[in-house]
Amino acid sequence: MLQKEELHRISESIKSAESHTSGEIRVCVARHCKGDPLDAALLKFRQLKMEGTQRRNGVLIYVSPADHKAAILGDKGINDTVRNDFWNDALEVMLSFFRKGLIAEGICKGVGKVGELIKVQYPVMGNDINELGDEVILDE
Repeated sequence: MLQKEELHRISESIKSAESHTSGEIRVCVARHCKGDPLDAALLKFRQLKMEGTQRRNGVLIYVSPADHKAAILGDKGINDTVRNDFWNDALEVMLSFFRKGLIAEGICKGVGKVGELIKVQYPVMGNDINELGDEVILDE
């Protein structure tokens, strides 16, 4: 899937994005996604217990490069207050890089875009703690 250096770059992009928001961003890279990527993202979101953040402001970026599928799923705190196409810009940014074969770069750009989108609603707070890990989840 992705090389160690690419995984590190993605983790660093998560840390950077989260430095401007109290939101929590996670990335899951799946070897394969047989069905709808949004369904797979929801399953992974629940498995990772991402609904456990204090402000319900977790976001999962789910990608399956081999199957050319991706989804972005926000928790209740975000989704209750945004328009239906809220994640489309970030998803399109990622997919534009994926089409060029630049998977890690696309994920990093997507993470940055998600950070920009949620920082308005969830600005960084003085007592902010990192509730979810920044490492990339590899889903075999």
